[in-house]
This record gives sequence, structure tokens and C-alpha cells, in this order.
Amino acid sequence: MAQSSTEILLEAGTNELEIVEFYLEEEPKADEDGELNEEVTDPSSSKDGQRKPSRKSYYGINVAKVLEIIRMPEVTEMPEVSHQSVLGAFNLRSRIIPLLDLSIWLKKKRVQNEPPKVIVTEFNQVTSAFMVSGVTRIHRISWEDVEAPNKYVSALSSDSITGVVKLDDRIVFILDLERIVSELNPQMRLKLDDDFQLEGASGYKALIADDSPLIREMIHDMLGQAGFRVEKTNNGRECWDRLQELKENAAQDGRPITDYVQVIVSDIEMPMMDGHHLCKRIKEDPVLRNLPVILFSSLITEKLRHRGETVGADDQISKPEITQLAQRSASLIEQRKKTS
Repeated sequence: MAQSSTEILLEAGTNELEIVEFYLEEEPKADEDGELNEEVTDPSSSKDGQRKPSRKSYYGINVAKVLEIIRMPEVTEMPEVSHQSVLGAFNLRSRIIPLLDLSIWLKKKRVQNEPPKVIVTEFNQVTSAFMVSGVTRIHRISWEDVEAPNKYVSALSSDSITGVVKLDDRIVFILDLERIVSELNPQMRLKLDDDFQLEGASGYKALIADDSPLIREMIHDMLGQAGFRVEKTNNGRECWDRLQELKENAAQDGRPITDYVQVIVSDIEMPMMDGHHLCKRIKEDPVLRNLPVILFSSLITEKLRHRGETVGADDQISKPEITQLAQRSASLIEQRKKTS
């Protein structure tokens, strides 16, 4: 069971993370029996009887993506917004930040029994803000406690959930903020540069780990276009298990591990085992340690880059910069060839 914590983040490679837990207060449904994640309140429970009946749905986001939590600011409408969930923008210390109502995005009818809160985030080199009903606390959890969402949960959340975790007496859904922002702003989606070309990478073998099916396919296609032979895994645990199989095959065949894999490309935030912990284990393994590891994540910022360096990552690339992934993968493989 996850433990609550107010300490800001652990050292890298421990396979733990801290999440900010928040909630959306929404209208109760008529068929609530047996539903998860609900906390129904009654007007009679308040002192003045003015509270509306509601239920709470709980969510979480990585502390590393949170800049601050503020009261509802004065919002200016934006022209030609792409989705009704975009309320407008506000000025925060000379930065113009777009504000999104998460309840609208998740197709929930929000009940306002108290002033809302705004969570200001930064990832993929973009600052955004999300309006929620309230914020509870910070929890420290292990990635092993985070389960991938099933198809039913994904469908109900507009495919905006990356993980599910049990905290105390309730279930908390880990939100995929990157997907939400990229859906609202197509310019933020991963795409290759129009003039992308790479020669000399034909036959290079890459093993990738990412819990997003969309990102996995994009990396697979992009590296394949550059001539790589690519194998996909769904998270760090699957990637580590596959590396153990390849290591055994190499030992049985009397061949070097580089005949089976030459570069690992890993996301950081993944259920079961995150990218930092995966990288740490690879670099501690006497057979695997010389394989280049590239961390490819929305969490690659100047402020957080030191975490990847701590676990021995050979390179770190922010997710919008997908064109650089093939080029830098090939470069690392060539460097390893020259030094081996």
C-alpha cells in the first residue's frame, strides 16, 4: 500500500514516484451501486445545508510535473479555442498560461461546493494549467503498485488514464496529461521533421519501452524508417525481462549481447518499473552495462536531467524531439563500436 509523504522526490532509480492527489466533485449517478472511486455527500451534512449532493473521483499526477497549486485566477477568454474544456488563459508572473477544465475534458458534470483549485504544470517544455475541485495531498508510491488501465477504464476517460493505484480506501487514476495537451494542441504531437534522413543505421537493433501504445508505434515507425530493427515492450519490467532472455541467448550461443540488442530507448513514467530504475539495473549488470540507454520522456528538463545522469543514462531526449532519437541512437552505437 502506498504511503503518503510531503517530501519532494526521491533519489532516481528507486522505482518510486510521488503524486499529487486531487479530486473532481461531480453529480452523483442514479446507478452508483458498486462503482469505484465515489464519495457521495449530502446537503444535510453541511452546516448551512447549501452543499449540493455530489461524489468525488480521485486522480493523480507526477509531482515532477507540478510547478505550483493556486487559487482560481482571473481568466481571459481565448479566440478560436479547439475544445470547450479550454476556459481561456491567465497571467502568472508575466507568463500567459492556458487553463483547462478537467471535468469537461473527462465528460463529468462538475458540482461546485467549494472554490476550485488550479494545478500549474510543466512538461514537454510547455506550461499548462488544469482546474480541479480540490487537492488532497502528496503520496509516495512504488511503480510496482501502479496497474495499467483496462480497456473499460480507458474508454470512460477518453484514453486519458495511464495508471491505476489503490491509495488508502480509494482508487486513484493517474492522468495522461501529455495526451490531453497534445490533443488540444496538435503542434505538440510527436512528428518527424519533413527533411528527416539517416543513413548508415541499417540493421541496428533497438529495444524500446513505453507504456503508451501511440508513442510505442511512433518510435517503432520512426526508427524503422531510419533502418533500425525494433522490438517493443510495454514497460520497464517487460523490457528488463526481455533483456534477461537476450542475455541468456547470448551466453548459450557464445555471442556478444550486441548481436541481439544495441540500444535501449525507454520512457521514464511506466507501471511496474520506471525508466530510471530500468536504466540503473542495466548499468549495474556486468553483461548489459555497456549497452547505450536513452531516456525519452516528457520529464527531461534542465531541472530534472540530473536524475537520468545519476542512474547512468547515456542520453536524454525530451519527447517532442523525436527526430533526434534515431540520430543520437545511431551515434551512441557507433561510439560503442569504436571503444569496444
